[in-house]
Amino acid sequence: MQLRELKVIVTGAAQGMGAHFARRLAEAGAQVAAGDVAPMELGPGIHRRTLDVSSEADCEAFVAWAGATMGGVNALINNAGIIRDGLLVKKDRETGAIRKLPTADWNAVLGVNLTGATMMVRETVAHMAAAGARGVVVNMSSIARHGNRGQSAYVAAKSALAANTLTWAREFATMGVRVGAVAPGMIETPMTKGMNQKARDALVASIPVGRIGEPEDIWQAVRFILECDYFNGRTIDVDGGLSM
Repeated sequence: MQLRELKVIVTGAAQGMGAHFARRLAEAGAQVAAGDVAPMELGPGIHRRTLDVSSEADCEAFVAWAGATMGGVNALINNAGIIRDGLLVKKDRETGAIRKLPTADWNAVLGVNLTGATMMVRETVAHMAAAGARGVVVNMSSIARHGNRGQSAYVAAKSALAANTLTWAREFATMGVRVGAVAPGMIETPMTKGMNQKARDALVASIPVGRIGEPEDIWQAVRFILECDYFNGRTIDVDGGLSM
């Protein structure tokens, strides 16, 4: 599918990778409907509306709005995500006190990164199917899907999203809808800029290519999935060779 043919929804579009994807798509001539809970400053030519993917009603309303605004929808970049990192169980070295990951943090991450992402796929593909439109979904997973200390909730969500990329590719094949995923490694975004500097430096030092990734690196993989009509049901790790 050519980028200029896309009528694409981008979630989590206020900053970082989502904002970069929205701008690159618009530059290529695609129609873009951008959603986020935060204000979006994306420049002209991009449709914007508040979207909380953890709200089923918001997901339904946003897809309906996007379809009406763009004259249909044939692509989704499922990018919205949050982190609430912490060990599942931690013992204080000095006091011996046991601390547990708060259930609220677990539910928040799963609510956005998995349930919200799933609702966006459901509503977007239902819209495509009703219109008889061929389309493509790009899920944003993470290399953390392979397991990463202190990220139980994030790992659970991102690994499930990668697994369901194949599930959905099989389910939607008869509708002419492809599903792929990109699993970024450490990428320069507002989220990673807030990391502890010592931990950040150590992680960057472990990346074989010798640098942190940029949103453009991930865009190249996203673009490949959008444009390659023979790519389906797979997840691409784009991590500079990092093993977490």
